[in-house]
Amino acid sequence: MPHFSLTRESGFANHPKDMDWLRTNIPCQAACPAHTRIPDYLGEINKGNYAEAYFINLVDNVFPAVLGRVCSRPCEDVCRHGREGLGEPVAICFSKRAAADHGWDKLVVLEPLYPKTGKTVAIIGGGPAGLAAARELALYGHTPTVFEKHSSPGGMMNQGIPEFRLPRDVIEKEIEQIRRLGVEILCNQNIGVDTTIEELMKSYDAVIIAAGTLAPNILDLPGKDLGGIKHGLDFLLEANETGKSEIGQRVIVVGGGFTAMDCARTAIRLGSQSSVYYRRSRKEMSVTKDEIDELIHEKIPLELMVGPMAYLANGNGTDNVHHMRFIRNELGAPDASGRRSPVAVKGSEFDVDVDTVLLATGQWQDTTWLDKSIAPKVLDKNGWIRKGKPVTTDQPGLFLAGDYSIGASTLIEAIGHAKQCARAVDEYLVGEARVLDVAEISGGITDTGRVPEMDDVPRQGNPAIPLDKRSLRAEVETGYTRQLANRETMRCYLCHFKFEIDNDICIYCERCLEVKPHDNCIVRVDDLLYADDGRITGHVPAQDKRPHHYPLLYIDQDNCTRCGRCEKVCPVECISIQKVTHNTMRTCDVAKVQSPTKNWTFMGTTVADAKGAMVKWLAARDDVVVRREYAPIETPPVPGEGRTVFIRIEFEERITASN
Repeated sequence: MPHFSLTRESGFANHPKDMDWLRTNIPCQAACPAHTRIPDYLGEINKGNYAEAYFINLVDNVFPAVLGRVCSRPCEDVCRHGREGLGEPVAICFSKRAAADHGWDKLVVLEPLYPKTGKTVAIIGGGPAGLAAARELALYGHTPTVFEKHSSPGGMMNQGIPEFRLPRDVIEKEIEQIRRLGVEILCNQNIGVDTTIEELMKSYDAVIIAAGTLAPNILDLPGKDLGGIKHGLDFLLEANETGKSEIGQRVIVVGGGFTAMDCARTAIRLGSQSSVYYRRSRKEMSVTKDEIDELIHEKIPLELMVGPMAYLANGNGTDNVHHMRFIRNELGAPDASGRRSPVAVKGSEFDVDVDTVLLATGQWQDTTWLDKSIAPKVLDKNGWIRKGKPVTTDQPGLFLAGDYSIGASTLIEAIGHAKQCARAVDEYLVGEARVLDVAEISGGITDTGRVPEMDDVPRQGNPAIPLDKRSLRAEVETGYTRQLANRETMRCYLCHFKFEIDNDICIYCERCLEVKPHDNCIVRVDDLLYADDGRITGHVPAQDKRPHHYPLLYIDQDNCTRCGRCEKVCPVECISIQKVTHNTMRTCDVAKVQSPTKNWTFMGTTVADAKGAMVKWLAARDDVVVRREYAPIETPPVPGEGRTVFIRIEFEERITASN
């Protein structure tokens, strides 16, 4: 079956060919650092199964209700629906929240994957990465203890993100689900002062550093020692915990990320006038479109293409900043981040009056608290965390998770990295890899539930409270109603469904071509292109497109919107539908799976000829058990070629010691 894009028709597979199909054809799941099964849960929402949709998210990304409000949405950036001419991306994030809003009425505590191992793990840091790693390790049967520096766990979720974007009861409820797995969370624990990493390593079987990025990046500009200059995260922590901050009337926020947006929107809720200054264009801002739209909706000025030059006092001997000097920029060549670098325009300097400057200019890992004996096994020769997003260190049993390894990132990136770290810790503790990434393949599907008209449904906006109701505590976005969630999720192409033509059965009647909704979803081809490992990498368009003058019909998954029209009109049932999902399974479960059912087709000019070919083939295969033999299919005679008869069988291969 050389023209098939997967190695199996059902069951679990992890051949490079199978995993490449997942990466290539389900771009949203591939882009999610936690590999959330996005089409699966969107499909469940569309069917009204909100609890199941929440459960899928919970298994995959730990904090669904949190992420449904504040995720950076890398999945939406690659959504096929957002391509030119196809509309806007599916609102995956808003839909995730809908699963929680309508399907999460009580705590959901997952079942452990393995029984208790007796192994203990200390986790330094109770933010998203530390808590995600703890949750995963508890599911593996280990006993994690989280050491949190602050008075409550959550890290950036409650210290850095304002309550008007993320209600605290949502955070607490999802953290409680982690606690219920047996995870102990100890707060007000200052590692490096109260105890050391070395001491933890003596008491625990493994230690994870998930301490985030708490060292602020203060711009090294003239006047940096003046009063009234704060880092954005320090300001947000104060405002989030106390509900106030002395920032004066005029506030400038420097930066173009989520922290900058949060600082500016928080400042106006404290009665100040705030404005955001960013050195690049709007296109380069590392925030979602919705965040910028809300900034503008709240009438907060956004000054683009301006770079900070100096902090200025008023000249009367005071030690506080009173002006901020900027210079206008133009964009040059891309830098290491892929964004175009700002280039200052000579002579374009200007000053802005200010009482407080909030720097949303990033932060770094604080390494000053590391034991002197531990630091060389974690840091490079320049004193930085080693590059490459490591989860391991040169100290056996010591691991890194989240931002402490990868640098300042997003919640979903920290969670995804923490899951990788937990797998490495589990393998270290038990001596083997007990979970495996696989393609989970389900066959026998006859309907996806999609119709072409769903492609034209516009993206649904997220309802929000009016401006006059907004405060430091009131949540701005109110979330989708069930009706809005249903309408939005029907837009998903459900890319985890794979449509494929068995060209050994196809009679090239071209009925599928007559009903296809898109020009290139089904194409006539002369051949398929393959990589060395068997992956289908492309196709060669047919030179002669007349019926029976080209050798293959091919469904291009990248242009298919899974409407099912082709499968419904095929007279010989040569078009199959499979559901293919990137899943993480216990290796013992994958090993139990028996050989999946396979198909084979035999041809002849008569029924007797086709049966004879089948008998001869089976006689040479003593490992085959026939499960079903289909009735012969005879094609209409073609002038000059005669009649062809097809007989298809379904079979299984016996499991033997050799395979």
